[in-house]
Amino acid sequence: MGRDNWKVQRTRHTPWGAVALVMLTGIALMRNGVDVPAGPPQPVAAARIDSSQDAEPLPPAAEPVRMLPYAPAARVSIPVIKVDAPIVDVGLDQDGWIAAPSPQDTNLAGWYQNGISPGQRGTSVIVGHVDNLSGPAVFYGLGALTKGEHVEVTRYDGRVAVFEIYGVEVFSKADFPGPRVYGDTGYAELRVITCGGGYTKAGGYDGNVVVFARLVETR
Repeated sequence: MGRDNWKVQRTRHTPWGAVALVMLTGIALMRNGVDVPAGPPQPVAAARIDSSQDAEPLPPAAEPVRMLPYAPAARVSIPVIKVDAPIVDVGLDQDGWIAAPSPQDTNLAGWYQNGISPGQRGTSVIVGHVDNLSGPAVFYGLGALTKGEHVEVTRYDGRVAVFEIYGVEVFSKADFPGPRVYGDTGYAELRVITCGGGYTKAGGYDGNVVVFARLVETR
């Protein structure tokens, strides 16, 4: 049984406005061993970002939305795949890995609290399990999302940040493009991440599904 975790270089005294997440070199999510017959859905070609392999992903063309000040994330909602889950803060463990939310709770997501708040300028990151020993977990359907669909994040200040998806991709753990995924685009962005790609009992999932989304509304 593998553990779910996100590798990150340890940083100290990082200001909230800095993009500490560009230091991330990859994600090492591991499946917990449940055998789901068909496996979770994987992104389709039509959901990929319209950019060359070496280019930074471009956000969709739209009028900029007034970005929000800092506030912790409280809840994530993705109506089209029936996600409505509480969020817990996750940080780094003693080995420098981002701690995952509890795998025992199938409806729980984690927000990397040492990074960007949802709605702030920069790239906020929410993570969660795809499955556990009992079956599908909170982000099992993440790979089925497509461009134009929305992710809503409720914050502890009562504000809701609404993000529009402009890309869904799966990346190999062995060659995860950290700067491309986590870099500051100049907008308020969100990445929602779970495991994906191929799966073996010996090695778990060999990749990660990454949802790219940009702030389009606040309320």
